[in-house]
Amino acid sequence: MFLPPPPPFFFFTGHILLLAVMFLRTPNDQTGVQGGVASFICQATGDPQPKIVWNKKGKRVSNQRFEVIEFSDGSGSVLRIQPLRTPRDEAIYECVASNSVGETSATTRLTVLREDQLPPGFPTIDMGPQLKVVERTRTATMLCAASGNPDPDITWFKDFLPVNTTNNNGRIKQLRSEMLAEKLTISPLILAFCGAFLPKEKVS
Repeated sequence: MFLPPPPPFFFFTGHILLLAVMFLRTPNDQTGVQGGVASFICQATGDPQPKIVWNKKGKRVSNQRFEVIEFSDGSGSVLRIQPLRTPRDEAIYECVASNSVGETSATTRLTVLREDQLPPGFPTIDMGPQLKVVERTRTATMLCAASGNPDPDITWFKDFLPVNTTNNNGRIKQLRSEMLAEKLTISPLILAFCGAFLPKEKVS
């Protein structure tokens, strides 16, 4: 019995090499606060470059509060929901990535709580980045501090897309202190905001 090789799958059509869709990043389950925001990230690779669409309960998302922001390189997108509403936004969401070779999908769950329903230790932003005016070519430093139990992770976004702190020619550096505060050093200046989250729990 023939078994195909593990992903990624390669297909030859004449002299053309096609690469099946493979996820680079899939969305995580989140618990948000009513009136807040949730951001789901999905990224995939393949040849041709896969197209990504977002579904809610099996249907493509369509709502003024739902925004899909595409990565500049076309490799993925962010589904941003704001303001969150309970219970209408509580659902299973699906990221579907497809090209001419095939498609694959990943699902995630969104839970929305009222303020009086938040469990002990739910992550909170204690200090968010402040608006700064910096001379062009100068360096700007932004601070984000969060608390929760267990200690939350902090993620930075630029124009609603996750900030790449590893492949930016050294322009953006992310530093973490012992007080759960993170500094984002940027040269030149960009617009950014931060989010703090526990596994399956996020606030921003």
